[in-house]
Amino acid sequence: MELRAQFGLQATPFTRELPVRHRFTHGQFDDVLQELRQVIEERMSAALIAPAGTGKTALVRALCDALPEARYRIHYVKVASLSKRDMCRAITAALAIPSAGSTPGLIRNIQAAVENAALADGLRTLLIFDDAHELRPDVLGLLKTLTNYAMDSQLLLSLLLIGQAPLAELLRRSELEDVARRLAHYATLRPLSRDETRAYVIHRCTVAGATTEPFDDGAHDAIFEIGRGNLRATDRLALKALHLAARKACDVVDHTMVIEARKALWP
Repeated sequence: MELRAQFGLQATPFTRELPVRHRFTHGQFDDVLQELRQVIEERMSAALIAPAGTGKTALVRALCDALPEARYRIHYVKVASLSKRDMCRAITAALAIPSAGSTPGLIRNIQAAVENAALADGLRTLLIFDDAHELRPDVLGLLKTLTNYAMDSQLLLSLLLIGQAPLAELLRRSELEDVARRLAHYATLRPLSRDETRAYVIHRCTVAGATTEPFDDGAHDAIFEIGRGNLRATDRLALKALHLAARKACDVVDHTMVIEARKALWP
């Protein structure tokens, strides 16, 4: 409350609790969003490969929001270093179908659920695998089987693999060539530029209710120089600097507070 009162905010800015309608829009983000939406609408699969903190999760949330609920069933799977059977159990749990049985039996259950959704209910199934760079190669190879319907003649299941750079290395392995070729698009995200970072910080303050700019030019420069356009780092720096300013009863954050925030956040 001290922070909100000091800067006239209605909500705490720079947290992950940001409604999709309040997302920050810029050319790169919107282009990738449109590309991925097109792939899914064509009932194909894709990968989103980018460094941590560049907005992958925010983009996928926007994608899910853009896909009509009356046409799609979207299921999210948080990946870990799982065996084939455990991965199948994680998928069946996401689909809310029985999770007991052998790996082949679980695969049949998954395919039956996807097929029933498509043919009986007219719904397209999208499986989103987060942190896909942590998949074991043999488990990643399982995705070929999951997307094979009617002797590979029907497009019933779309996959979206989200991960960091090691995912690209995995997909370049010769034994995963068939999986890599099933992905119709490879998308990526870069850190924000200096101007984009400034616009992002101002946007996050505005949607939190700020009526005046709480960061001066020096603070904006310091946020970019330290965070290098990484959204996660930018959020943490900006929020910590705001808290420091509020405790000092300062109406504007300057570069010294951003530097102090950096010392408090990272060794």
